Amino acid sequence: MSMSAELLLAAYCAAIALLSLAGGLLPNWINMTHTRTQLVMSFVSGLMLGVAFYHLLPHSIALQPPARAADISAWWLMVGLITMLLLLRMFHFHQHDFSPVEEKHHDHHLHDHPGHDHGKHHHAPAVPAAHRLSWVGLALGLGLHTLIDGVALGAVMQGEPGQMAGLLGVGVFLAILLHKPLDAMSITTIMEAGGWNRRSRALANIGFALLCPLGALLFYFGVDLLGDARHHAVAVALAFSAGAFICIALSDLLPEVHFHSHDRGKLTLAFLAGIMLAYAIGGIEPSGAHLHGG
Repeated sequence: MSMSAELLLAAYCAAIALLSLAGGLLPNWINMTHTRTQLVMSFVSGLMLGVAFYHLLPHSIALQPPARAADISAWWLMVGLITMLLLLRMFHFHQHDFSPVEEKHHDHHLHDHPGHDHGKHHHAPAVPAAHRLSWVGLALGLGLHTLIDGVALGAVMQGEPGQMAGLLGVGVFLAILLHKPLDAMSITTIMEAGGWNRRSRALANIGFALLCPLGALLFYFGVDLLGDARHHAVAVALAFSAGAFICIALSDLLPEVHFHSHDRGKLTLAFLAGIMLAYAIGGIEPSGAHLHGG
């Protein structure tokens, strides 16, 4: 007996919240080395690109009148990409390296490419010097980002009724699920460097973990208030989310690993594995899942 879309969405939200919470606590449990972090980022980059191109964008096109579907989806994809790029530029909110032990090795390879100024990517030197309120900008940027992730999940679950919606949501769910721990870890790491106590870090971690489920549930249950415009709103949200996913993968995650001369083979394989997983997820979707235009 299959779960309803509502129950499946609730399960997705619970899993995302729990893994996000675990991500915020992870520095207390294990040492996230530079190589481990880079491998995760490479894999998630590939997964997010695959989800954007194989799932979000085709489904957005399918939900709209055929005559203008591609043009409308492409326009909103660009809006999503630019919006996420502006958020990244404004808040500089991704801090994805948590390994001061390996930083000298990391910096050595960065110097192999003096033409590339990674700015916010010089992680370890920035963390000890973190201001007590540095985490606020980080949290604001990541909070807006994770709300957009929630909209993506809510939109793809609204895209088709019943069981089909749940199957279409798997790719988006996995992309968000695997990305949230890195984001949560960023917030708690910067807070710890700024001198915040364990209770404050725990409260911030809980608040951040709840944002993505909140965005997903608000969109999923709120979009029906739009009446006949519901399908258009879902299509727009899917295309917008595709643009946001592409931007995160190409302008934030991949530049972190692209210019590193070490572990190129492993990082490339992890990236391709993410794309392959996103494509393989299409095998569990019903045939014709993207052929139900409005």
